[in-house]
Amino acid sequence: MNFKSKLPQVTTSIFSVMSSLAKEYDAINLSQGFPDFNSDPKLINLVNQNMKDGHNQYAPMQGDFALRERISEKINALYGRKYNPHTEITITAGATQAIFTAIAATINKGDEVLIFTPAYDCYEPTIKLFGGIPISIQLQAPDFKIDWEQVSKYISNKTKLIIINSPHNPTGTVLNENDLLALSKIVSKNNVFILSDEVYEHIIYDGQKHQSVALNKVLASRSFIVASFGKTFHNTGWKVGYCVAPKELTAAFQQIHQYLVFSVNHPVQKALAEYLENPENYTSLSSFYQQKRDLFLTLLQDSRFTIIPSKGTYFQLLDYSEISSLSDIKFAEYLTKKHKVATIPISVFSKNKEDNKMIRVCFAKKEKTLIEAATILRNL
Repeated sequence: MNFKSKLPQVTTSIFSVMSSLAKEYDAINLSQGFPDFNSDPKLINLVNQNMKDGHNQYAPMQGDFALRERISEKINALYGRKYNPHTEITITAGATQAIFTAIAATINKGDEVLIFTPAYDCYEPTIKLFGGIPISIQLQAPDFKIDWEQVSKYISNKTKLIIINSPHNPTGTVLNENDLLALSKIVSKNNVFILSDEVYEHIIYDGQKHQSVALNKVLASRSFIVASFGKTFHNTGWKVGYCVAPKELTAAFQQIHQYLVFSVNHPVQKALAEYLENPENYTSLSSFYQQKRDLFLTLLQDSRFTIIPSKGTYFQLLDYSEISSLSDIKFAEYLTKKHKVATIPISVFSKNKEDNKMIRVCFAKKEKTLIEAATILRNL
């Protein structure tokens, strides 16, 4: 058979590669972005109770209505914008499915999509899958800020979509109010849509507030906003997220969603709807993770790494240029095999594989795990 792949250059993701290497060498896994501690027992019990109560068949295609109501209330309380739970919210099988579906609903052959690299690795392959052309704008170390004047120069009559991500994976940077204003000025002059990846919206540090595109009228009117319960409630394996967007965009989104997964885990949705009734379950996350970030940075303060504290997400970049001249891929492999700590090289997410001698670590770990890993890293 003469089979031709639609994505011939796509290989196994770096997350799978490094996690597999961590397992092979019995290394502490700070690579893939998942906690090594359990979700709240209250939430787990709610899932169990909803299973016992018989909510084990298909959920509505759009998602459980009570959950959509709680999401609408949450966004309104945090960002002052009301999304209609009937027509503007969709529950998805994780944020990655939501991102895939939003791109599928928007992009046709020849459409250009602006992405900011280093970028989460699902954006570019999905754009290509639907015949789109990814236009990468490389953010520069060490601050990885967006130059909006540069962005304006990349806009053409072929530009269909801009993908933003804040708090940003893998750099840990966040967009501020001025960033949203600059972006709104750009798109208001062009027929451009926004895909805003906000899966770490509740994990932001040092007194800052998350700047959702929902806060900006111009941006909200043309944006898909993607979020993740897995990142928020420490249960990435449940694969439940959501997408909110204006009515017309949601209708296009759901046309594809219904044939991609149709619906999502029903008892988990029921449980999340109940769990969201207490806002403290998500508003307390920033302080929870800031304690972990601060502990990890304190443990590394006498190391040879150069570190700018993460402003959001549960990831931290470590500049190892004073330690080794190896490429970041080789250095990550060396750390895993020789010193038993698995991390993620940043160049794999960057335009032209730009190598800034940085690795990404995940600090969503138990205190014991962080102490063990930091002790190893501090002695390099």
